[in-house]
Amino acid sequence: MTEITVFDKTEQKTMHWINSVAANMGSTDMQRSYAVLRAVLHATRDRLIPDEAVQFGAQLPMLVRGFYYEGWHPNNKPRKYRHKAQFLEEIHKKVPTLDNVQLERATTAVFETLESEMPGGELKQVRQSLPEELRELWPIPGM
Repeated sequence: MTEITVFDKTEQKTMHWINSVAANMGSTDMQRSYAVLRAVLHATRDRLIPDEAVQFGAQLPMLVRGFYYEGWHPNNKPRKYRHKAQFLEEIHKKVPTLDNVQLERATTAVFETLESEMPGGELKQVRQSLPEELRELWPIPGM
């Protein structure tokens, strides 16, 4: 079989992101790190207005973009959760093995990965569009 470079590159980049999430969580469980990355991206996507969700999705690596959009229905978006507990509950639904402390750490781990892997203004727009309580989970670049 002939290799297709673009697929190899997106697989490598996706594994890099999953490894980054794992490292930021202090974990070696790649399956859990993938589940956390997917759940946090979905909770974030669903809190954004559809246009912003699409602009954010366009910046993601191809394979990550695929699971970012998985199951997305832009009708009735954005979801109106304004509090950290509601946001974390959305993640907990998809990764029920995490306790409250782990949920916060996992969410921050994904946001740290996004900050390190996605330089540019789009990420700043996403962060600013989240309610203040949710932004507390997002590390401020350079701090």
